[in-house]
Amino acid sequence: MAVYLIGGPPKCGKTTLAKTLSKKLLIPWISSDTLENIAWAYIPREQHSTLFSHRYLRGESNDEFYAQHTPEAIVQGYVEQSKATYDAISMMAETYLTDGDDFIVEGYQVTPEIVSQILKKFGNEHIKTAFLLKRDEEKMLQDFHKSTTPNDWILRKTKDEATFTKIARMITVYSDCIEHEAKKYDLPLFEMDADFNISLEKAIKHLTNA
Repeated sequence: MAVYLIGGPPKCGKTTLAKTLSKKLLIPWISSDTLENIAWAYIPREQHSTLFSHRYLRGESNDEFYAQHTPEAIVQGYVEQSKATYDAISMMAETYLTDGDDFIVEGYQVTPEIVSQILKKFGNEHIKTAFLLKRDEEKMLQDFHKSTTPNDWILRKTKDEATFTKIARMITVYSDCIEHEAKKYDLPLFEMDADFNISLEKAIKHLTNA
């Protein structure tokens, strides 16, 4: 019996890892984006600009958003917004562990902070976690244009080539932030730049204790 918590910046392979792990272990998974959407729907509209600052300001154009905000400010928005989903992530973990079922939650909202809180409550035996990072900005730029993700937010909302570079930079800054926080709580990190498939296999072996 275990709940698997997978975190990290956008476009680092969290969903791929969750889907692969789900097929390997034959257990369900959910994106914490879904949990965020539920929180958004039930939290009063007047609180959206405070609790969901990144989502509230992002709009429909990456070009405009990344022209108006620094990578550091955007990362801070992600970090602050993730807190609105903490209760839902914690509740998912508690529900499935209480029922004796395995489950996977992945998403940027799965931060070292909330994982450390869940670990304190349920212990290492039943909580398995991994944080994925990327810092090779040139490779990111190549991967952005190769994406086959349906409704990919980067390709759909970006027209200016310069914005892709800004997004890659944001992911690097975000990775540095996650690394700092994960080390503070002694949580496992996986660099996904060099060989994605090999890195993916390392993360799976860690999560399954293989």
